[in-house]
Amino acid sequence: MKFSIQSRRDVQSNELMELAKTYLQDFGLVFDEEEPEIVLSIGGDGTLLHAFHRYSHRLDKVAFVGIHTGHLGFYADWKPSELEKLVLSIAKKEFNSVEYPLLEVQVHRHNSESSSYLALNEATIKSPDVTLVMDVELNGKQFERFRGDGLCISTPSDSTAYNKALGGAIIHPTLHAFQITEMASINNRVFRTVGSSLVLPAHHNCVLKPVNDQKFNMTIDHLQITQTDVKSISFNVANERVRFARFRPFPFWERVHDSFVSNE
Repeated sequence: MKFSIQSRRDVQSNELMELAKTYLQDFGLVFDEEEPEIVLSIGGDGTLLHAFHRYSHRLDKVAFVGIHTGHLGFYADWKPSELEKLVLSIAKKEFNSVEYPLLEVQVHRHNSESSSYLALNEATIKSPDVTLVMDVELNGKQFERFRGDGLCISTPSDSTAYNKALGGAIIHPTLHAFQITEMASINNRVFRTVGSSLVLPAHHNCVLKPVNDQKFNMTIDHLQITQTDVKSISFNVANERVRFARFRPFPFWERVHDSFVSNE
């Protein structure tokens, strides 16, 4: 089996990376950064996002697993002290793969080619200088004209992250859906939005159409992109899936409880 390692590049993460590399090679696994079958992310959830985008071109051939060297994450769920146990499980291939949905984002322009992106967590749209004004279409029909700071379109995996901070719903990560959440929308007697997050199933789509000719600040997970000449931006559940190597039960609602409810 071929493997690769993505490190957060701090001292502890780098030490664990070298140790994991040595252990795995001792078991006969091959270190291959070009075509790995399993990718170890050592750091935090942000490190795994970097690993995902690094290998987003071969998602059907690679599985990810995370070791956290900081706070326990929703992706990085192994402790540094469990490294030897994890390495042994990888070497014996004692794991299953679970798949989570991704968000496909397509930016269509008036005078140039379209761009496509995949997001593991979310995409956000903001206007750098003035209020964001966007017509929101759901399944080809006008739904609302949004005015506010911005919009967050997220996968179920992100529902416990930025989406939750904006007041969105927590969704189990295996559900094939995506969520649209407002950022400080303007609601008064003249301007109205729905005022709550929307959860759309996989067979639905969302299209944002700028009302004004302006540039936009877009994020795709940790990537920041300035978009100009935008005709429309479409969002839907991607055909691709991300795969995680699962070595033991992963009780999502227990993790939610431990992260947001428990005082322990």
